[in-house]
Amino acid sequence: MTFIHLTRSCLILACIFWWGDSSKGTEVGPEKGSLFIVGGGKFSDELVERFFELAGGKDASIVVVPTAGGAPKYGESSGDFFRKKGATNVSVLHTHDRKLANTEAFCEPLKSAKAVWFGGGRQWRLVDAYKGTLVEKMFHDVLARGGVIGGSSAGATIQGSYLARGDTRNNQIMMGDHEEGLGFLKNTAIDQHVIARNRHFDLLNVIRKQPELLGLGVDENTAIEVKGDQFVVRGASYALVYDGQFWSREGVDLKQFPEKESLFYFLKEGDRYDLKERKVISRSK
Repeated sequence: MTFIHLTRSCLILACIFWWGDSSKGTEVGPEKGSLFIVGGGKFSDELVERFFELAGGKDASIVVVPTAGGAPKYGESSGDFFRKKGATNVSVLHTHDRKLANTEAFCEPLKSAKAVWFGGGRQWRLVDAYKGTLVEKMFHDVLARGGVIGGSSAGATIQGSYLARGDTRNNQIMMGDHEEGLGFLKNTAIDQHVIARNRHFDLLNVIRKQPELLGLGVDENTAIEVKGDQFVVRGASYALVYDGQFWSREGVDLKQFPEKESLFYFLKEGDRYDLKERKVISRSK
């Protein structure tokens, strides 16, 4: 076997070790493609660059969905954030008309998209516009082709199966009149701005009532990058995990804990988590 073949084989084995082999199917994350779940606020060029990498480069087709923002109309300028960062193939998809969202013509940009990005606002607006429509199916098709779905703030929460802060009256109501997200991550509830806005206890309200759910909180300028049933934390702050357990770099033997229903813990840049097994699987130093 040549050196090139050996190197290629080693790279394949390394990828399987790092992310796990999803060829047998997944239970929580997407079977193909990746998710890039950002906790809101201003985020770094490094996170933007990573999103581009997952999409296949700055020339990849990116579809921006600003609907959560609530405006009646959005023009192509809604994609300028990524254009200013170097993206060359950005289109904007927006409607509040579910009939339109069920048409092939409206969905045309998604047919060749390598990436979808959900902007911030109120996540229930995305549900009202797209849940159960052809658009939603084609979001999943982007993943099935190996693409990436990303989003920040409301665009993070919408990716879970349970829609935290989905009430139309007030975003402080954790379990409201909209409770179903787009479900790119199954059996999960996702919150955002968790440390910047002192929200780190809020997801406990959801988990106590639906303990089968995995709670994930992501702070500003931070992302969890999901492939298969694993994620890695990227960015400057922390991701919080609500799985009824506790984890610490310094061990847990001498710690005193509240009841199980009140536990959560923090993961930082480079930390990895197994969504299926619900456990930390590596540690950064």
